[in-house]
Amino acid sequence: CLDRFLFCRLHFAGRMIHPIKNAVISNRQTIRHLFVTLKEEEMKIKAFDLYHVSVPLRATFWPTWIPGYPQTHNRFTLIRIVTDEGIEGFSAGSAMGKEREGLGDLLGGYLMGADPTDIAGIQALLKQAGILGWRNFWIEPACWDILGKKEGKPVYELLGGKARPVEVYCSTGEMHPPEKRVEELLAQKAKGFKTAKLRVKNRDLREDIRHIEVIRKGVGEALRLGVDANQGWLVTIVDKIPAWDLERASEFARACRDNGMAWLEEPLDSRDYDGNAALRRLGYLPLSGAELNYGWDEIKIMLEKDCFDIYQPDATFAGGIAQVRQVLDACRKKGRSFSPHTWTNGIGFYINWNMVLADPDNRLPLEYPLEEPSWIPEFREGIIAPILPDRDAVLHPFTAPGLGFAIDESLLRKYGTRFYHMAETRLKFKIIREKGLKEAL
Repeated sequence: CLDRFLFCRLHFAGRMIHPIKNAVISNRQTIRHLFVTLKEEEMKIKAFDLYHVSVPLRATFWPTWIPGYPQTHNRFTLIRIVTDEGIEGFSAGSAMGKEREGLGDLLGGYLMGADPTDIAGIQALLKQAGILGWRNFWIEPACWDILGKKEGKPVYELLGGKARPVEVYCSTGEMHPPEKRVEELLAQKAKGFKTAKLRVKNRDLREDIRHIEVIRKGVGEALRLGVDANQGWLVTIVDKIPAWDLERASEFARACRDNGMAWLEEPLDSRDYDGNAALRRLGYLPLSGAELNYGWDEIKIMLEKDCFDIYQPDATFAGGIAQVRQVLDACRKKGRSFSPHTWTNGIGFYINWNMVLADPDNRLPLEYPLEEPSWIPEFREGIIAPILPDRDAVLHPFTAPGLGFAIDESLLRKYGTRFYHMAETRLKFKIIREKGLKEAL
């Protein structure tokens, strides 16, 4: 019976080998050996867990990308994927609250039994699941985490990169009165930052221009400055801030050039391909964008139309690590720069840090989200160790296998609530309960 069972497992796995087909079934040792060998070749997802994580902030954070909205917690959805070899992979997707409450029921049929090291296969499954409305590519980095741990290498090495120090820039998240912002930026300069990014979100263009004029005059040449208009995915759920058109974006870009800004980020809607390309052709200053676009399918259009000088897809939004790698490679070929968006959480930061390390020639500073006293490393990272640059605003490379971080289980218990668990047996019983035995079989 054991011989027949093992033989059938080989046969139905679609891995029929002619010598086995013609072999004497009683050759128990050979069959067992081949079955174990085949089992080792293919890793399987055995179970996965989903958590709501909510880390209370010390002070209220007012993000410019949702003007007028008071953010009191750092919230994200955490996934833990466990393989049949006992390897765990993690990833996280930013969340407003518990909007992913029903995601587990959808993912069960897609993820259970899949090979997490087959990145192309995982990408296809997540794309299929996304047809039903969920944007699921934030899950894909967990499979890279597993792959790196299996190979005993950091993900950036799997992508062809190497360990190296990376300079970071201070990326502010709120819009403060410009006089106050000058004081804050000079304080960050004293901590070692050489580059910083401002935010603008006034109703009146003249106020936006005044904002950068006052700040440039106040900091002088002490800092290299960029500015983010956050027009790529405009949210007006609270304050009714107007969307920019090409005329307004052009006038502001000209003012940025005149005030020595190093780059302008997201000056128009992220899918206004023609508008962004037209603005870039004016040549006032380097433009950047594509942080939250739907992966390669959209960003390849931006590259074809030559929308930006700097492409900044976030691997937790824009198609996962595999598709962002496509963008990185295309930027190299086209002579454009790559510098990913990182304004999510500590896990998202690590994921995109891997993408920068994957490109040995990339020397642009990496975005480092920081808005004191609300959005600081302790609360930004939440359930992993704080990510801290040195006195020269440089992050030294991690060498741990996988994505590089370790979940602090005590902090996960403190801030996280598991809302979904799925394993193979549980999935089978769920299907039988919902569909009936006949239909389930």
